[in-house]
Amino acid sequence: MRISVVDAFTDRPFSGNPAAVCLLDAPADAAWMQDVAAEMRHSETAFVRRADDGTFELRWFTPLNEVALCGHATLATAHTLYHDGVVAAGDEIRFRTLRSGILTVRPGAEGALEMDFPAGPPVAAPAPAEFAALGTPFGWTGRNALNDWVVELPDAAAVRAVAPGIADLAGADARLVIVTAPADPGADHDFVSRTFAPRSLPGDAEDPVTGSAHCALAPYWAERLGRDALTGYQASARGGRVGVRLAGDRVVLTGRAVTVLSGDLLV
Repeated sequence: MRISVVDAFTDRPFSGNPAAVCLLDAPADAAWMQDVAAEMRHSETAFVRRADDGTFELRWFTPLNEVALCGHATLATAHTLYHDGVVAAGDEIRFRTLRSGILTVRPGAEGALEMDFPAGPPVAAPAPAEFAALGTPFGWTGRNALNDWVVELPDAAAVRAVAPGIADLAGADARLVIVTAPADPGADHDFVSRTFAPRSLPGDAEDPVTGSAHCALAPYWAERLGRDALTGYQASARGGRVGVRLAGDRVVLTGRAVTVLSGDLLV
């Protein structure tokens, strides 16, 4: 089977968020997919297989578990299908997922890809006590149906500086903990964020650029900034840009990707 490593939400190697993409030629056992993801050690490994109806079955695994939704690995998968000639350059791709329904990807402007995802607007909720592990003052907090928490910090500098205590933060009932703030004046983006998944990712638990987090950030910032089309910058060490456009109960996420490795999986 072919397997690739793709840097997503970036137009240059060694930035954005790396994902492994495995092109399956037959159904695969979930335990085997989990083992491959643990071996690859990226925040997500995507497994994709063409179905009889022309759609593609898509699943995502972290090194520790399977996840319900992953944006950067979906972008990486679509990029791989186009790059390897599995899908013609101008065709739309329809992904069938276990818990997030149909996700579509189509070519956008200037080499970018556009992904149609479900919006996940957060609803105001009191912060869990474990959020003290963020180690910084915060304001508004809320969570969405995926149990992703949005935490607004005072400014972009606070987002860049946050260094949470991951062991304590993992005690919170949260899939993702997303810290965010408005962009600095004059920046070429509208808001900044960083995302932590202490129950799914090893080490510092930070995901470099998180498409699914922007399903929550898009409606949150669209309401506050009064615009449906925005650009987010995820201010991790690798960094990455995510275009977002709110369309009712859907979000169109826009980004680029770069293949950095392609080879054969021998097991």
